[in-house]
Amino acid sequence: MSNDFWNEVKSKYRFGELIHGKVEYHAPFGIFVDIGDANIRGIVQITDFVDTGDMTPEMYPDIGSPIGAVVIGYTEDKRNQIWLSVKPSVLQKALVHLKIPAVNEQL
Repeated sequence: MSNDFWNEVKSKYRFGELIHGKVEYHAPFGIFVDIGDANIRGIVQITDFVDTGDMTPEMYPDIGSPIGAVVIGYTEDKRNQIWLSVKPSVLQKALVHLKIPAVNEQL
C-alpha cells in the first residue's frame, strides 16, 4: 500500500487512541476486530489482553461482541492491520489523561 494510504490510516486511527469495534474472528494468537472500515482490520494479540497472568484463547470475548481497544501500532503491508491493546493499563492511559506535576520553581 502507498504511503498516502498509511498516512491517512494513521491520522484516522491515531496511536494511543481508543477505538471501538466488534470481535470478528478468533485465532490462536489473538482476535481480529471489525472497526467498521472496509480497508483496515484491527488485531489484538494474545499478549495484549492482560497486564499480569496468562491469557488463553478460551478467555477471548465472544465473536460479535463489542470491544474498545487502544491503537498501539500498524502492520504496513498487504494485511492492512492496526494493532490494538485491551490491557487495563493501556486502556486507563487512553481514558484518563493525567497531567504530570510541574516541577517546583525555585523561589
